[in-house]
Amino acid sequence: MAIEIERKFLVCGPYKEQAFSKSRITQGYICSAHGRTVRVRIRNDKGYLTIKGPSDTGIGRYEWEKEIPLQEAKELMRLCEPGVIDKTRYLVHSGKHVFEIDEFYGENEGLVVAEVELGAADEPYVKPDFIGPEVTGDIRYYNSQLRMKPYTKW
Repeated sequence: MAIEIERKFLVCGPYKEQAFSKSRITQGYICSAHGRTVRVRIRNDKGYLTIKGPSDTGIGRYEWEKEIPLQEAKELMRLCEPGVIDKTRYLVHSGKHVFEIDEFYGENEGLVVAEVELGAADEPYVKPDFIGPEVTGDIRYYNSQLRMKPYTKW
């Protein structure tokens, strides 16, 4: 069983010039009830199927992910609940960690969020200069929620 431990922050400064990678992501949710999600993601030219369990603390949750053929991901996207997440993800090194910065489009235009994955909830990490307020555990910033209650409608 793989536990994903991550912290989430708003982004309040320039980050693109620090990025060593970027990719375009579209994702939909086959199921998103009671904190459990089954997600289909297309990242550049690859497909993924991800299952996540509920989070007790807002920081850690079970996650299982498998790469699937792109055509299968496209077919599964047709089964998804209404609302698709569209974003560009930038990767930035900070200390020994990598921050994932998601710049959202569509009805979530204007929202930029950074996440860092940790080995333990209390693991120290170096915050880059562009990191703003922490929103870990605030469900409004979960992608599964953003598709139902987009940022531009808050």
